[in-house]
Amino acid sequence: MEQEEKSGVPQWPRVSKFIMSACAATVAEMVTFPLDLTKTRLQIQGEAALRQHCPRTAYRGMLGTALGIVCEEGPLKLWQGATPAVYRHIVYSGVRMVAYEQLRDVLGRSEDDRFPLWKAAIGGMLAGAVGQFMASPTDLVKVQMQMEGRRRLEGKPPRVHGVYHAILKIVSEGGIRALWAGWVPNVQRAALVNLGDLTTYDTVKHFLLRNTSLQDTSLCHGLASTCSGLVAATMGTPADVIKTRIMNQPRGPNGRGILYKSSIDCLIQSVKGEGFISLYKGFLPTWMRMAPWSMTFWLSFEQIRKTMGISSF
Repeated sequence: MEQEEKSGVPQWPRVSKFIMSACAATVAEMVTFPLDLTKTRLQIQGEAALRQHCPRTAYRGMLGTALGIVCEEGPLKLWQGATPAVYRHIVYSGVRMVAYEQLRDVLGRSEDDRFPLWKAAIGGMLAGAVGQFMASPTDLVKVQMQMEGRRRLEGKPPRVHGVYHAILKIVSEGGIRALWAGWVPNVQRAALVNLGDLTTYDTVKHFLLRNTSLQDTSLCHGLASTCSGLVAATMGTPADVIKTRIMNQPRGPNGRGILYKSSIDCLIQSVKGEGFISLYKGFLPTWMRMAPWSMTFWLSFEQIRKTMGISSF
């Protein structure tokens, strides 16, 4: 903190770090959003509980799904739902990054200036959970908007016509609490993803700096972010599948989901109806999105910090 003040950085480092995190996340989100849309469509298609409504689901894979969206709906539809996704990351990434650094300061480093793995794991999970809980309404809107193109192709009327219409519709049908529908699997996923992302990046980066000749440059940041993207995708995909299905399910007059009673119920139905492998449906696009997302985010974040005169993460 003292170093930041001496280097001419504003006296509100938490606010500046929040803004830097939001900017880096916005860049990464826009670059990789088509992969997120493809992943969401893959996770929803073939959903066992919906087969009675859409019995002839085509399993086209990642590339086939992406090409299908372009051919059937238009190339710009690859960014359908990007607006709430950016809103989400302004809140989510801003909060999780600031929270992790605060927790890292509170938990403290060891005598040799290392941040132990178990502390990094706790910090990553807590930071991700808090950030996602606060951003959960925007995630709900994003998922529903991403599925509108498919609903039109199936001859169904659109559920939402934009971000604000989606929010008003959700609140009118289920009240304010409905904006946090699916928040439990959402938070669970975020905790696991940040255990993989924040914890892995922080641990691998400082391991490389201590044990190799690499300097604190983009090469080191790139290697650490590559590892963090893979670990985050592996740990977060099952929870992501459950989260997506719960948030996309139709809701009754009371705002409660019709298909699933809870995240556990969704997990059981998915495994029973489609097998354990269904929990990793969309893993390839998830990883292919997380790898460039993680690299774009961390390289941008570290560079912005350097430009602003704030010490490396």
